[in-house]
Formats: sequence, structure tokens, C-alpha cells
Amino acid sequence: MVGAYARPVENHSLPRTAAFFDLDKTVIAKSSTLTFSKSFYQGGLINRRAVLRTAYAQFVFLAGGADHDQMERMREYLSALCKGWNVQQVREIVAETLHDLIDPIIYDEAASLIEEHHTAGRDVVIVSTSGAEVVEPIGELLGADRVVATRMVVGADGCFTGEVEYYAYGPTKAEAVRALAASEGYDLSRCFAYSDSITDVPMLESVGNPFAVNPDRALRREATARAWPILVFSRPVRLKQRLPAFSMPPRPALVAAAAVGAAAATAGLVWYASRRRQSALG
Repeated sequence: MVGAYARPVENHSLPRTAAFFDLDKTVIAKSSTLTFSKSFYQGGLINRRAVLRTAYAQFVFLAGGADHDQMERMREYLSALCKGWNVQQVREIVAETLHDLIDPIIYDEAASLIEEHHTAGRDVVIVSTSGAEVVEPIGELLGADRVVATRMVVGADGCFTGEVEYYAYGPTKAEAVRALAASEGYDLSRCFAYSDSITDVPMLESVGNPFAVNPDRALRREATARAWPILVFSRPVRLKQRLPAFSMPPRPALVAAAAVGAAAATAGLVWYASRRRQSALG
């Protein structure tokens, strides 16, 4: 009788899903790249004047008050600054100072969200315009499953040439998200995305669950018009100090297929040139 009632077992498993996070001012409270300027100075990569200029750029980034021309001048200066930097030296500096510089500025709310998404069985992907040499270690610190980041050309001598090979910005971020969905089997209609910037609207609108986090004025207007939820993250806290403890297992951050390879930390600074292009609407 048991055999008479037996039925084939159907596989009702749901498609895979992911949560895509912008990094700066979404997961961490500052610019990931500019945060390392003092460490680059101590490592002999930049001089004191450059430290002051990057400090100014950090202020502009946090205040959100620069116009396009200011951003373009800063981009040109900082893009040229990294030319000739040794890739391995940059990696070592980032590795040595990562916990001291980045751990204290991770938003508690973002860390909780990352943990919740992992608990729900979703992959966590960091999608940042900053350079992979900075973003990949931060992604690993956060337990991200994958990382999409800007990369720069590395010469035969192991140094950055100053040229950008892959620019993870604006529509390119959305393209990377769609490429990952195709390769990993993500159902984008059930995926999540988080960002603070109007430039990330293409990424946000590519998923079924977009969230504006600490949005700039233009993104706040867009989110309101589209009835996207708006989140405010305001509590940077060290992961080891969080209660309950940050319990996700460590996972190596993998570079998305669209951005395979190493990248200069300062590659992310090319982002400044056009960050406010769409923000000019406000």
C-alpha cells in the first residue's frame, strides 16, 4: 500500500537571491579609499600635501557639497597620484591598517542587515566604485560573498599605470549585478539593493527590493517618488563590540566576473568626478 501512494518528489527550491550593498556611506561612514590616505603617507606613497588634499576630499564627500567641476579636478589629481604605486605595497598597507581604520566606521545597522541576509540564505555582494585593493579586504572583513569594484591597469613592473581598466560606476554597477544574476542564478525580482547615491539608481531599480540608505537629496526625491524605503544608518561600531556578537562565519570575498583581477585602492577616486552629475538635479 505504501508503494501505491508513493509520488515523485518535486523540487520546490526557490531560485537563489542576493543583497547588493554600495559601500561608502551605506555600509561604512566614510569614503573607503580616502580613509587610507594617512597610511599611504606613512608608507611613503604620498606626501603631506596629498594627505591634506585627500582630507579635503573626504570632507567634501561627507558634506555632499561639491559641484561637478570640483569633483573633476579632484578626480584628475587623485587618479594621477597613484601612477607608479607598487600594487603589493598598497595591498600590504591596506592589510596592516584595515581593522584600525575600517572596523570602527562600519554602521551597526548595515552589519545587522548583512547578518540577516546571510541568515535568510542570501549571498551578500559589495558593489563599490572604490578600488578593489580596498574593497576586497573590506568585503572579507564583512563576510561578503562577492565584491564588484573598480580596477586599474597594472604594468609589467607591478605598478599602477594610472589608467582605469574597469569602472564600477552608475550603469556599470547595474550591468555587473545582472551579470552576476545570470552566472549565479539569482532571481533579481527577489533580490535586495542598498545605496546612498543617485548614481546608483540603475542598480537599485534592477532588483525587486531597493532601499535608499542615508540618501543624497536627489536619491531621496527619487526614492520618495518611487515609494522606495528610506533607511538612516547612524551608529558606527566595531564589529567585536556589537551585541549580539557579529556571528557570521568568515567568507573570502570573491571578485565578480565583471571585475576580475586586482585594482588600485585609489582607483575608486575616479568616482568623484561624476558622483554629482545627476545630483545636479537638486
